[in-house]
Amino acid sequence: MERLDKFLSAQTTLSRRDASAKVRRGAVTVNGAVVRDPSQKVDPTTCAVTLDGQAVSYFRHIYIMLNKPAGILCVSRDPHAPTVVDLLPEEWRARELFPAGRLDKDTTGMVLLTDDGDFAHRMLAPKKHVPKRYLVTLDHPVDQATVASFASGMTLMSGEVCLPAKCEPLEGNEAIVTLHEGKYHQIKRMFAACSLHVEALHRLSMGGLPLDPSLAPGESRMLTDQEVMTVFL
Repeated sequence: MERLDKFLSAQTTLSRRDASAKVRRGAVTVNGAVVRDPSQKVDPTTCAVTLDGQAVSYFRHIYIMLNKPAGILCVSRDPHAPTVVDLLPEEWRARELFPAGRLDKDTTGMVLLTDDGDFAHRMLAPKKHVPKRYLVTLDHPVDQATVASFASGMTLMSGEVCLPAKCEPLEGNEAIVTLHEGKYHQIKRMFAACSLHVEALHRLSMGGLPLDPSLAPGESRMLTDQEVMTVFL
């Protein structure tokens, strides 16, 4: 059970103060009856709540897929530059959302945002080894020596040892890379160790969930319950 004004502010774009004002003006019903007390307790899972005649949907947590464009910071907020959260619709930005795993500013593609800390922890926990696939554009074609270096679990110039990774050469200077960890600038550093320079990097999938091809850069949508589970398959 939680206060009505708190429930409204969590599920809509209203602040707690504005939600209380709406309740006092009679703009809110609970199970068909007008309620004017913002402190009234409601069960979000069973109570039918309306605001200005529109049903208020309840989401304990939300999970959002975003097709990140280049030049956007993959953080919740930054006073000097646009972030992935700034790209979301206003009704989602009202929640305390954060990216479950980051991309570099110049890297594009799939980002998952949520307000579910347990989900994010499972995504990032080293023991889970959730695979992430990337389309990489390089300055030269990938040779078999590079493929073998990725597969063996290479040691970076810093001395860090990487888990074995899959590198699949494509036509031209492109390749698909699958990682099971997320070291700082890892793909760029792995290719640099093989004397190759990464010119573009695009994340294609996380776990068993691919980026929705209908999402243009900067666009986002909520995940279905099944898609949330697919991440860990």
